[in-house]
Amino acid sequence: MKLKTALTIAGSDCSGGAGIQADLKTMTLNGVYAMSAVTALTAQNTTGVRAIQESTPDFLQQQIDAVFEDIYPDAVKIGMVSSSQLIRVIAQRLDHYRARNVVVDPVMVSTSGSALMKSDALQALTAELFPLADLVTPNLPEARVLSGFPVETKEDMEAAARKIGDTYGCAVLLKGGHGIQDASDLLYADGELVWFQGKRIHNPNTHGTGCTLSSAIAANLAKGLPLTQAVHQAKGYISGALAAMLDLGQGSGPMDHAFALRTEKL
Repeated sequence: MKLKTALTIAGSDCSGGAGIQADLKTMTLNGVYAMSAVTALTAQNTTGVRAIQESTPDFLQQQIDAVFEDIYPDAVKIGMVSSSQLIRVIAQRLDHYRARNVVVDPVMVSTSGSALMKSDALQALTAELFPLADLVTPNLPEARVLSGFPVETKEDMEAAARKIGDTYGCAVLLKGGHGIQDASDLLYADGELVWFQGKRIHNPNTHGTGCTLSSAIAANLAKGLPLTQAVHQAKGYISGALAAMLDLGQGSGPMDHAFALRTEKL
């Protein structure tokens, strides 16, 4: 059977826990061939982001073209894109190549609290990328920005998911990890609401959770799984990565993306 492929378009995390590095690990461990187009280099670790160096629009386009013209991806995950110019390049190329199984993780703020998106980029994101997306995966703070109202209760989550999905014409996975009580996520697709109940894992090391979840979903879609099943399996993967209790760094550390490979023989 031919190995399925997935492309991540996102920023690099030199400490390895989030961004492109987390995406490549996640896609590989979820059974697809992973490729990348880098939107920005970041100097960051578990304690925060020190500096961001963006790709030029032309160089980002060259990366995307190089992938699509040779190894056409079965799914595309889009993560950190900090400027409107880069967002427009991505939208233009995805539309040109008729990209399929597009998952957009609207990364606005890092786990450590650092802003990762310029103010002009949000409008471009919603106007140009969301209409091309099969799924967007905001967390609660991002959902508040996208919906325009506070998202604190399950009723709020349902209202926000409906508003975002109906406004932009895409499925929405609203992640409840920033909630107080549990880590349940809500999928809104084709007019239906589906809750994915999640038990909170008491692990302070959550660097890259959003990147990892969206990449796992994209990998599952690339393999041909229906959206609900793709989300369900991705939730199981990220729960395993968190439950492995990897403890690295002085801040919010990374997860163990390769937890399933750990054996006594190794």
